[in-house]
Amino acid sequence: MDRISALRNVEEALAAFESGEADLSEAERRVRGVLRTYATEFEGELSAYRASGESRVDGMVVMATGEGQARERVRSLLDAAGEDVEFDVEEITAAGTGEKR
Repeated sequence: MDRISALRNVEEALAAFESGEADLSEAERRVRGVLRTYATEFEGELSAYRASGESRVDGMVVMATGEGQARERVRSLLDAAGEDVEFDVEEITAAGTGEKR
């Protein structure tokens, strides 16, 4: 999914919410789905990586060129919050395929 398609899908979710065709929970689900699809099908050098571990790092997703950069990005987000935790990162597989990009 390219950026324009992602933005259109988010706009559709917002329009459905504004018109009453969807409640907030449904709109959030749709936007979250668009973002997850965009991240896992990203065309370019970046891939999505999910962190796992303790505290707020668990489930954090960042875009990076590789595992090392993903660790650096997660660490920088944690350092900004003053947290020092242990974590692992793993590339997220493409939506619905079960295969890494």
